[in-house]
Amino acid sequence: MPTSLPTLTPEQRAEALAKAGRVRKERSEMLAALKAGRISLLDVLDRGDDTARQTRALQLLQSLPGVGTVKARRHLVDLGISETRRIQGLGDRQRARLIELFPPRT
Repeated sequence: MPTSLPTLTPEQRAEALAKAGRVRKERSEMLAALKAGRISLLDVLDRGDDTARQTRALQLLQSLPGVGTVKARRHLVDLGISETRRIQGLGDRQRARLIELFPPRT
């Protein structure tokens, strides 16, 4: 039996909306830095904050330079990672394999 969502006060709702906006902005900045090559895949995987951990694996791979939707999906299939999997849900072997495929540039 589904449960109903809690009723929020207008202040709580505004606070939740503001937090969601901040997280979306942080995520887009992180993915833009990855796309531009300012940070590496390893940097994103090693981040301990919720912004990085909550990012979907497909979104992450699509943000890599030279990787589009088709290549990203192909890599996920090869690694056995669901398109909807978030970074925090990746196993150690999956993370290691991603780093092998996309090593940090020096």
